[in-house]
Amino acid sequence: MRPGGWYTQPMTTTIEDILLGQDKRGVAALRPYLPTDFCTQAARYVLEHPGPALIATGFYILAAGSHETDGPPGALAIGAALQALGRPVTYLSDGPTPTLLREWLARKHDQADVVDCPVAGIPQSRQWAQELLARLKPALLISIERCGRTAQDTYLNMRSRDITPWTARLDYLFEQGIPSVGIGDGGNEIGMGNLAEFIPTVESLPREPAITRVDRLVIASVSNWGGYGLAAALSQLAGRPDWSGLPTVEHEAKLIRFLVDNGAVDGTTGKGDYRVDGFTLEEHGAVLEKLRG
Repeated sequence: MRPGGWYTQPMTTTIEDILLGQDKRGVAALRPYLPTDFCTQAARYVLEHPGPALIATGFYILAAGSHETDGPPGALAIGAALQALGRPVTYLSDGPTPTLLREWLARKHDQADVVDCPVAGIPQSRQWAQELLARLKPALLISIERCGRTAQDTYLNMRSRDITPWTARLDYLFEQGIPSVGIGDGGNEIGMGNLAEFIPTVESLPREPAITRVDRLVIASVSNWGGYGLAAALSQLAGRPDWSGLPTVEHEAKLIRFLVDNGAVDGTTGKGDYRVDGFTLEEHGAVLEKLRG
């Protein structure tokens, strides 16, 4: 398997194999540096830390001046899985994403809270993070497709362009010793600090990776897929045969259309297409079907 190539699944397919299938970006080259069952381990870690969970998502796309379609669907899938297990959930984001999350949750009569996170300087952001944690007292933090800060304390997209002026510094939440899980697909997301020394060795990944670490890291060809994989693993470990832990293909197609119709874009092109990281709704849905299998 070459970086940037297509990951070939073995005969016995695991959740992790599905998450790293169709790898266009080269993130599968990082797999040897993680446990073989990294997604299942992350799900087990989630179950070992019951209580309120905060889920951070939302990635600013400079070319469009908006957020992308990757991240929020996966965050909502994780949130729904946790709620099915009786866990309170709060979503965190900035820019246009909090409004979109609230509107979607209202349509589904979901009572989960959404926090609009401020884009501010370092001192103000650190204080805000401490105050939020003191108020919500989470037992677990989860980040999915959320830009993480570099060693230079900047936020860079996959083209190494600076998006700091549009990015809330949610990393500081993950530096307080609270149990945490991170999901990423490119090397510049919160959690990828776990593999910061290896990311620059992959030609197609960032030279300046994110440095924020988490307790358990999930990598995927598309971060939404990592969210679906975590939900699927939670379903398996929870022993709930009556509950798949996953949204339906139709549900996710409606969600992505809703996001795009309200300003979200494909993160790879910056265009308002019904796609996620270049994958069509049908291709995106096929991954959900594989996980259900």
